[in-house]
Amino acid sequence: MGSAKGQAHSDAVTTQQHAEVSAAAVAITGLTRRFGDQVAVDHLDLTVARGTTFGLLGRNGAGKTTTIKMLITLLPPSEGTATVAGYDVRTQAQQVRRHVGYVPQLLSADGSLTAWENLLVFARLYHIPRAQRRQRIERALEFMGLTDSAHTLVREFSGGMIRRLEIIQSMLHRPEVLFLDEPTIGLDPVARRDIWQGLQDLTRRSGTALFITTHDMEEADTLCDQVAIMRQGRVVRQGAPLQLKGEIGPDATLEDVFVLYSGADEAKEGGFGDTARTRRTVRRLG
Repeated sequence: MGSAKGQAHSDAVTTQQHAEVSAAAVAITGLTRRFGDQVAVDHLDLTVARGTTFGLLGRNGAGKTTTIKMLITLLPPSEGTATVAGYDVRTQAQQVRRHVGYVPQLLSADGSLTAWENLLVFARLYHIPRAQRRQRIERALEFMGLTDSAHTLVREFSGGMIRRLEIIQSMLHRPEVLFLDEPTIGLDPVARRDIWQGLQDLTRRSGTALFITTHDMEEADTLCDQVAIMRQGRVVRQGAPLQLKGEIGPDATLEDVFVLYSGADEAKEGGFGDTARTRRTVRRLG
């Protein structure tokens, strides 16, 4: 009898854990990636709720892009587990790819094609039914304000227009999770604001979860429901931006939080600007 009860309890716990994983957009346990003797991501634990925007922050080399590449199945984990949209990145890679979108740092749109042609190629790659393609492409272009430029070669687009195109391209198959690696890098303030507005509208309309890496603390503060700060492959602090700022002081910014936890004193790439920011933060925080 005791054994039966114990088994029933174990089965109930397993069922509950499975339900929690399925309910999450991203669920990571002990995720690790090694390159030879170097540990790029070190036993990472994270959960991202569906329909939310999550920011993974950290200095260059902290492990952010490597984490994303494991989650979209471009890199196999060395250890640990991860599910994306309820699918295991190790054993269900094909299903993961069908349910995610990815906007990398590097240019992904083809400059020799028009915006419409770029979207049409993507629609075919993702096997969007022929009868739905025109309507989806038209709606996507309208959503990001690119209708008037639909038949213009992408090489003639501004940086902000290209980024908007890449975002709607990655959303055309209606993914459950959209990964964006430095979504507004190199853009001017006006273009950045346009992208931010588009991403906020996107989450409201579609319920898609956004998983963002960025060095722009204003961007993270504006967009993210939760942020996690990585340092040497590990998450050292996580929470809502407002919570993290409040823990430091009434006038703290997310940049202050970032400097405090990201290991500014150990960053090899840090120069005069990093040192100045660190010292300003120390003075402000007493």
